[in-house]
Amino acid sequence: MKSLMLRWLCLLSLSLPLLFWFAHVIRRDGQPPAAHRTGLKGYMRITPGRTDQFRPLSQQFLDMHCSQCALVSSSGQMLGAGAGEEIDKIECVIRMNNAPTAGYERDVGVRTSVRVVSHTSVPLLVKNELHYFQQSADTTYVFWGPERNMRQDGKGRIFNALLRIAKRYPKVRMYAVTREKIQFCDGVFQNETGKNRMKTGAFLSTGFFTMILAIDMCDSIHVYGMIDDNYCSRANHSVVPYHYYERNRIDECRMYRVHENTRRGGHRFITEKAIYAKWATRHKMDFKHPSWSL
Repeated sequence: MKSLMLRWLCLLSLSLPLLFWFAHVIRRDGQPPAAHRTGLKGYMRITPGRTDQFRPLSQQFLDMHCSQCALVSSSGQMLGAGAGEEIDKIECVIRMNNAPTAGYERDVGVRTSVRVVSHTSVPLLVKNELHYFQQSADTTYVFWGPERNMRQDGKGRIFNALLRIAKRYPKVRMYAVTREKIQFCDGVFQNETGKNRMKTGAFLSTGFFTMILAIDMCDSIHVYGMIDDNYCSRANHSVVPYHYYERNRIDECRMYRVHENTRRGGHRFITEKAIYAKWATRHKMDFKHPSWSL
């Protein structure tokens, strides 16, 4: 009897790790039932007052999932793309910072499901708050920024501004990327490049946080207007503005080179594009206007 019990215990100890592995695969490859899904961790709802502890988890975390997403770059590559109708047919449309659609509908479309916004662009949205938070109230906003601007103890200047907006427009879904998620993104950058972001004086771009969110949220991603890491080194590359809505500003490739070679405080746009190319081999992701050869 004792030997039989020992045999069952051994079998159970061997089976449990396998069961946990199967559970991990199921969670990774398929969405859990809606009743058990509490949203994407790392994105916390911005609400006035300390009421989060009374909210259901599904309201605290960003609870979004899309089978297909269009991630629309703010690049001047979108000028003349004529992709607006195609973009608007895709289930979820992701845009960045204050990139407008009015006047550019033919190229970039009109719908915005999610807008990922840097702390530096928050004042631009606040300046035009009626458009972003009243007329576009069906858009979900995800804000990111360093701790000094996004701290929630009353000393975070940008977070305080967002709280005031949340109070004025309570129906708008506004989320902040948590400090832990930003640290996770730093770790992803280091794992992919072998370089510590802070020690090398680099800032992650809004595009990097947007791509991480898209991978978390979308089964497949169609990226529009993003150039690859070799684009600017090709002799016949097109010269376009850095942003499609800022015609007289510095051109895109020049901006990329300046940032890539800045010792302190620059974005590593070219390096990030090389990372996306690697991710595209592991996720359902394609690139249009221009297309990438992966």
